[in-house]
Amino acid sequence: MIAAATVVALTTTAVLFGMAPDARAGCGSGVVDTGAAGSQSIAGFSGEQLENAAQIMNAAAELQLPTQAQTIGVMTAIGESTLRNLDHGDNAINPDGTIADSVGLFQQQERGYGPLADRMDPFKAATAFFTRLMGVPGWETMEPTLAANAVQINLDPYYYTPFYAPATEIVHGLISTGGAGACAIGGDAKQLAQQLVDAADQGRLIGSTPDHIKEIRWIAQGQNVPDCGVDVRILQVLVLALQVFDQVGVSDINRKCTGQIEGAGTASSHYFDGGGLAVDFYRLNGQSLTGADGNSIRLITALDPVMPDGARVGQILCRSEAGTTIGTTHFTQFDDTCNHLHIDVGFTDGTLTAG
Repeated sequence: MIAAATVVALTTTAVLFGMAPDARAGCGSGVVDTGAAGSQSIAGFSGEQLENAAQIMNAAAELQLPTQAQTIGVMTAIGESTLRNLDHGDNAINPDGTIADSVGLFQQQERGYGPLADRMDPFKAATAFFTRLMGVPGWETMEPTLAANAVQINLDPYYYTPFYAPATEIVHGLISTGGAGACAIGGDAKQLAQQLVDAADQGRLIGSTPDHIKEIRWIAQGQNVPDCGVDVRILQVLVLALQVFDQVGVSDINRKCTGQIEGAGTASSHYFDGGGLAVDFYRLNGQSLTGADGNSIRLITALDPVMPDGARVGQILCRSEAGTTIGTTHFTQFDDTCNHLHIDVGFTDGTLTAG
């Protein structure tokens, strides 16, 4: 557990998030360097398979789809082709009696998916898959295998279930080490707070009621207001969130400062040890959060590779009930109400790292 004195501690250490050479990659964009991806081995996949996974992820990023979509795409391609760009199918028989001419990562047929060249182009094939996925009502909260089946029309709607775990591992691995964007962030609390104040003045960082943004303003001004501090790691989390999203809405940070006794009460990371060891996000890019929605999943996935072991993320049951269960490497997941996304560092002394 972190001591209260370190809540506004200053450090000059810089934290780098997913550095990558791909010129297309932007901070939190989800774009992956395909060359770097192919040099790795993740979940038993390597080489061309991970290059194809990167192409799938990049197609989703191009369409501004969240990490959950990337995972569904990779899961589907594992089930259809083991992430190999096959120039043949399994000679399955269509309902009308014709032989399927399925090819490529997603085993797409000419009718419905167009020319052979497009179906054999990993990026174009993935774009076609995601275009259809976006047309499935409520795909974001569907069980992943059911969302994939709504596009692929597989006879067994649960066929893709065993491929979700390795797909999650691949997506997380490529985001954290394969170049999902370069984000450099400092560790000086005052400088971080000033960045956040600038974002607040631009309308990009917004508060709720009571408004906790004032706690950040005091740090930016060099004031040490008793029981109103914000841990430097929470400031870093907020800055990173603003690098991933155009607008970030924050409901709670330091509840001791505002006198709020709710949820876990004085045992909350918002309150104990002087407070400011947690942040609740309630909106991202203008969309309300449940902890299971696409933006919540995108933020969790962006943060997980760089968070210290023992950092916590809430809403695990919200995700489970929505069928969007995800694995995390550094985050410990716990239950919380489904009207926000909770992130806290109250139970770890670790610092954010390069992942």
